[in-house]
Amino acid sequence: MNWYEDEVVRVEKECQKLSFQPETLFYGSSSINLWTTLYTDFEDIKPVNLGFGGSTLAACSWFFDRIMAQVSSAKTVIIYAGDNDLGDGRNPMEVCLYYRQLIGQIRVKFGDIPCYYISIKPSLQRWEIISQIKTANRLILQEINEDPNQHYINIFPAMLDEQGTPARELFEQDGLHLSPSGYALWKKAIRNALNLSTND
Repeated sequence: MNWYEDEVVRVEKECQKLSFQPETLFYGSSSINLWTTLYTDFEDIKPVNLGFGGSTLAACSWFFDRIMAQVSSAKTVIIYAGDNDLGDGRNPMEVCLYYRQLIGQIRVKFGDIPCYYISIKPSLQRWEIISQIKTANRLILQEINEDPNQHYINIFPAMLDEQGTPARELFEQDGLHLSPSGYALWKKAIRNALNLSTND
């Protein structure tokens, strides 16, 4: 976990600079971290970007206490991670177990607040592990369905083209990270899930 150190320090410092008390925590991997318009996209719910590059669900759990020490309270947590766990070779059940562990930590820190999990996205770069992605999503959804305060944001079908493969325009050239069009799609999906206005 040492190679995350610089990223975690960056998140800690950025939290210390906030001029407001955040209410909505966006936590997870680079798909969160690289969301440059996140603060304006969700300014009505006082967001904070707690994403760190390359993060796995395992790393989100490992660094949870340290990163969340910067946040005294929260109304909602939105999570995107699991993508890199599978890319690193973890199996879907392991990914689900780390998700369960992370939710447990959120409950201890913040109580029974709503938690929203963004499904692991289909990507061009990781299309060869699409079956593992689908299985991990299914296992996590089963976990979420056991708790009325957990919610699943299924972005998977909306990110596929007419051929059933990842829509290229939603990704940067690496075929993994989201393009502005990809983030626009995520913004709409998340705002819909939170019953927020989707007007620009």
